[in-house]
Amino acid sequence: MKITLLTVGKTDVKWVREGLDLYISRLSHYIPFTLDEIPELKNVSALSKDQIKEREGELIMKKLRPADDVILLDEHGKEWRSIEFASVLEEKISRGGKDMVFIIGGAYGFSRDVYARANSKMSLSKMTFSHQMVRTVFAEQLYRAFTIMRGEPYHHE
Repeated sequence: MKITLLTVGKTDVKWVREGLDLYISRLSHYIPFTLDEIPELKNVSALSKDQIKEREGELIMKKLRPADDVILLDEHGKEWRSIEFASVLEEKISRGGKDMVFIIGGAYGFSRDVYARANSKMSLSKMTFSHQMVRTVFAEQLYRAFTIMRGEPYHHE
């Protein structure tokens, strides 16, 4: 079993990248983890938001396998406290088998096809974060979840 964070666009803000790299390296001690960055679309000024979502959706769908457990990071998704997220993650891992793919979409969200393919949606907050920053926030929460599962002293409650 492995976990993939699939994103639309590269992480090019230096301090965001540094934070993301830090948590990716920490996650490698717990589970095989991969960051897969789909390049942003080029020459989109003539396209509508829906056309951009559809094209990004096609690229996302090409990265998914039928057996993947696909979780969208979406403003309308389920919100969990860190301990609850750790519990959900632990349950998914204990069932085994399916690789988990967490997806952060582009600026306009996901296409209908990506929503239809998703097994679930989660929200990190009611606040809106930049698509760059949410990568690091999510990676930190994923790391936090593993430390909670292992009873390590990172999370304080």
